[in-house]
Amino acid sequence: MPVETQVAIALWRFGRYGNGASLQQVANWAGCGKGMVDLVTRRVMTAVLHLSFLDEYIRLPTKEEKEKAKEWVESHSCKAWRDGWCMVDGTLVPLDEQLFWYGKSYFDRKSNYSLNVQVRSSL
Repeated sequence: MPVETQVAIALWRFGRYGNGASLQQVANWAGCGKGMVDLVTRRVMTAVLHLSFLDEYIRLPTKEEKEKAKEWVESHSCKAWRDGWCMVDGTLVPLDEQLFWYGKSYFDRKSNYSLNVQVRSSL
């Protein structure tokens, strides 16, 4: 199976939750068997977590890349945010079900249970 197809299946699976996260649902979407969905998900995760992949593609930005990002932030938003060169606000990570401890605290504005992730870096 082409790598692009394997990545697409894994990403589709990662983006599902609840009943839509079942192997059968993903297999129906992808037009393959449940075993293939499990296999390609394992293959994709093995590749992504391989040290050679992490060393080559997961890194902090260079000084030039950070400066370019800071300039973009300054020109497209509030100038005071310039040194917060990398910001992600309000990314919801859906949960399959209500958590046992303080579960109602995770009920979001979209009527799902989720974690809200916010990242800010001022390196």
